[in-house]
Amino acid sequence: MDCIITAMRICSLLPSSTEIVFALGLEEDLVAVTHECDYPPQARSKPVVVNSILKEKGKLSSAHIDEFVSRSRLEGKSVYLIDSERLREIKPDLIITQGLCDVCAVSENEVTEVCEILENSPEVLSLEPSTIGEIMDSILLLGEVTGTREKASQIVDGLRKRIESVEKKLSGERYQPGVFCLEWLDPPYAAGHWVPEMVKTAGGEPLISRAGEPSFKTTWDEILESSPDYLILMPCGFDVEKTLDGIEDVTSGVRQWHALRAVKKGHCYIVDANSYFSRPSPRIVDGIELLAGIIHSDIFTQQPRANSVLNVKNHFYLQTFLG
Repeated sequence: MDCIITAMRICSLLPSSTEIVFALGLEEDLVAVTHECDYPPQARSKPVVVNSILKEKGKLSSAHIDEFVSRSRLEGKSVYLIDSERLREIKPDLIITQGLCDVCAVSENEVTEVCEILENSPEVLSLEPSTIGEIMDSILLLGEVTGTREKASQIVDGLRKRIESVEKKLSGERYQPGVFCLEWLDPPYAAGHWVPEMVKTAGGEPLISRAGEPSFKTTWDEILESSPDYLILMPCGFDVEKTLDGIEDVTSGVRQWHALRAVKKGHCYIVDANSYFSRPSPRIVDGIELLAGIIHSDIFTQQPRANSVLNVKNHFYLQTFLG
């Protein structure tokens, strides 16, 4: 994309880009979002032009969601619905989309097809970061395109300083525990893309996962064999409460669960993946700080944000004690 749009009507089809648009101070230019764009809270007031078919299915287990999405992909169907008529009425100048994952958000191909019927021929910007550095680059790119380069640079400089602060505190620490990040409960998926790098930055050794590459299906036997010191549950798009809804199916239905080193040591945590891990947005750095606090609690003593992390052992202990 070569041009710089200085006066625009922005349509963000990614929760992450919606966050960046607000961070750049462009909230007044944001004219359309998706049903998942919930941060900052003001984003909820914007017109929604993309919805998920899964919303109509009601409450589904992780296994049923995976089955539905897999079947839809095999049949060449999307799990997202674009309101093309509303888009036509809104007439965006810039549409922000992605080509990274057609499960997490509407695909670039679908957006291109819709743009063909829009009379004003909007510019389409596709963001596809796979690493922390590329997330920073996407912020700078969006700043370049929207004429907010200086603000974007300030944001990225601030994020990099926070990462450097974490690294500096860990500079003399030799202990790097093995950490496995679970991106889906059933079937189990190893978290990929930027998550292994987040673990490494936070002072852990990422297990099974592949930095900069997509997440992939694994097995509980493989997870058990990797012998993680810490097990971090971060189902894509889930917050702590939503993960808790399905955690008992894992703890009671997976025979390997209680044999895991991390579970025995009480080092199994649920984190707010939707806010701090799933989305390639500025809050990825919050996720790094959160992980550092879990893995090296003796060094990072600041209390985590409310509802951002939960120790599974403590949760079930309290349930048993109070129940």
